[in-house]
This record gives sequence, structure tokens and C-alpha cells, in this order.
Amino acid sequence: MKMSSAILGAALTVITIAAHAEKFKVCADPLNPPYSDKAQTGFENEIAALFASSLGQELEYFWLPQRIGFLRNSLNAFTDENAVESKDFKCDIVMGMPEGSDMVLTTQPYYHSTYVLLIAKGRGWDHIRTAQQLAELPLVQQVKLKIAMFDRGPGTDWLQKHDLLDQGIPYQSMTGDSQHNVAMQIDQDLKAKKIDMVMLWGVFAGHIISGHPSDYHVIEMHSESGIKFDYQMTMGVRRGDKVRQETLNKLIVEKSTDIAAILAQYHIPLLPITQSPAKKD
Repeated sequence: MKMSSAILGAALTVITIAAHAEKFKVCADPLNPPYSDKAQTGFENEIAALFASSLGQELEYFWLPQRIGFLRNSLNAFTDENAVESKDFKCDIVMGMPEGSDMVLTTQPYYHSTYVLLIAKGRGWDHIRTAQQLAELPLVQQVKLKIAMFDRGPGTDWLQKHDLLDQGIPYQSMTGDSQHNVAMQIDQDLKAKKIDMVMLWGVFAGHIISGHPSDYHVIEMHSESGIKFDYQMTMGVRRGDKVRQETLNKLIVEKSTDIAAILAQYHIPLLPITQSPAKKD
């Protein structure tokens, strides 16, 4: 039985309306500049808005601090007990996940950044222009260092490798502080001269220097044997959600120029993207 053109047209219209009525539901931290915040001023907020508009969808957020259990309580959580059958999840997309993450189904990468050694100018360390120069400081200068050291991460591994742990001032990667994220705290302490330098993920470093880029030396860190500093970042969806993964992959390609323009506003150190097949699930 053939469908009449009128019926077919009506059916396609319904399908189109339904697709455009779907929400672009993002799982995000309400206070994590420059990624995201409730005022939606972060670069992930901007890219999410770009994608939602391109799809004709309403942008909706589920806000949750990005701590341990974030994915379990956001991306993989139902809106309520009655939503199990309808598969109504609190949100569908995490805008930033490291490539190769086994916790979600990842898209192809949309940016590639690295850790940097960020040094405040005028503190006696302006002669340091490479990480190796920091590693080779004589002991009499090492003892004067005020360098932030996190409880985990490649920066701490590097300091340990070069016997500089004793000069580190300890910070936590996840503080639970409702008023500051890592970038905000480091920015505050650099300005207060509690620390003079830090090895920090490039995105956070970009946030710190954005207001006063001439106040800092920015030295890119390069991955080496046993210590990985650079990461390609993707978007994440629930495991098995291949349709949404493919939709995002297409948008990443189609909107690559717009994405690059957004990232450029945030002073994020960017490396060339190495294309690799999106993870299958």
C-alpha cells in the first residue's frame, strides 16, 4: 500500500517537529570557569548553545558539581523513579571528556591542549623559559621556589621526577569548595603572591591569564616517558547512545571554525588535533 504524498508530507512534518522539540540536555558543573557556570559564560556553555541552535533544540542543563560520582548522578541517572521505562535521563551530554575515556561513549576530539608551566613575572623567575631550566636550578634557588603542587596529576609526577617535591605548596584537585574551583583558587593565590608558579592544565591556565596575559610566562609542557601532559578532549554520551554520538560528530566537523573561534577567546593553549576514529560501544 502506497502512502499518499499528503500523508507522507504530514508524517515528515510531525517527525521534524518532534526532532526539533527534543531538548539538548547537558550535564554541567555550575561553578567551573572557564568550562561552565550557571550564567553560561564558559566555553562549553557557548559550544552547547551553538550545537543546540544548529539542531533547533532547546538547551537545558542539569547542574551538579563535577566531583566523584558526577557521571553516575547526572548522565546515567534518571529524572525520577518513574522515568526508568521512558528512559528519561537527567541529561544526555557531557561537553568535556578525555579521548579514550571508558566511562562514556566519546565523540571525536574537538580540541587538544596541554599542561603549562605558568610563572608570574617579576618574582625573580623571569629567566626560566623552559621546564628544563626549572629542573636544573641550583639548590640555593630551589629552596626559594613557591610552586603549587596538586595531590595528583602530571605536574606532581614531574616535580617528583626532578626532586622538587619539597618545594611544592600542596593543593587539592577537588576541593569541594562551593566558592572556588581550581583555576579561581590558583588565580587568587598567584595574585596574593602565596605562590609564584604552577603546572596547570592549559584550560585553567587560560582562565588565569585571560585578564592579564602580559603578567605571566606560559611554558607548554611536553609529554615524556611516563608522564602525559597533553590530552585531546571530546564530548561524552551514555554508552550505547550511538545516534547522539554520530550527531555530535557531524556537528564537530561542520562547526569546527565556530568552535575554534570560541576557544580562541579563552586563551587556551591548543595543539593540532590528531584525528582518530570515535570510540565504538
